[in-house]
This record gives sequence, structure tokens and C-alpha cells, in this order.
Amino acid sequence: MHTKELIMDIAVQKKAQSFRLPVELIERLKKMARRENRSLNNFVECALLDIAYSEPNAETKAAIEDARAGKLQGPLDVSSVEAMYRSMD
Repeated sequence: MHTKELIMDIAVQKKAQSFRLPVELIERLKKMARRENRSLNNFVECALLDIAYSEPNAETKAAIEDARAGKLQGPLDVSSVEAMYRSMD
């Protein structure tokens, strides 16, 4: 084992876990991982890390609550990014 691998193994403890997932989902995840030249394990681990550790900031949370409460200022123009930003002001 190389020193870098040994350091990485020490830094992040990992535990094997078994999950039952639909065959179609596994196949889709494998294809997605292959497209990114990654192992299935790495691909799924990164996806789960994104889900588990990404939390919107206070401004985004407020905007989500406004949208859910129907407090949008008017129609959102999504014809271009610039138009969208203008319609949000």
C-alpha cells in the first residue's frame, strides 16, 4: 500500500453496508458511473455525500418558502438566464 493510500484510509473510516435496490436502478447507476469513468461505489458514495451534506443557505431557504407560499412577484421569464434574473428583481 502506498503512503497516500494509507493516509486516506486512516483519515476516513468506512464501513461496508448492504442495500437492496431495484435491478433497473443499479444498472442505471452503473451506466452513469461508467460515463464518468468512476466505480459504482465511488459514484454512489459521492451522490450520497451530496445529498447528506448539501443544505441551502438562508437566502435560498427563504426563497423556497416564498415560492411554496405563493409569494412570487410574477411570472418567471426563463427564455434566457439574463431574462430570468431580470424577472426575479
